[in-house]
Amino acid sequence: MKIKKTFILSFVAPCMILISAVGLIFRDNTKKIFYLPIGLMGIVIILERSLSRQLDRKNILKKIKSYQKVK
Repeated sequence: MKIKKTFILSFVAPCMILISAVGLIFRDNTKKIFYLPIGLMGIVIILERSLSRQLDRKNILKKIKSYQKVK
C-alpha cells in the first residue's frame, strides 16, 4: 500500500507542537527556551494553512458567482 506524502506531512505540525510541549514540561529550566521555536513554528504552520484554505474558498466562491452573473 502506497502512503501519500501529504498524509504524512499533515502530521508534522502537530508533532512539532507535541515535541515542544513535552520539552517544555520535562526539561531543565535552562534548556526550555530551545523548545519554543519548534512549538511556534507548528502553530504558525497550522494557522497559515487554515487561512490559506479560507482564502481559496472565498476565491472559488467569487469565481462561481461571476459565472452565474454572465448567464
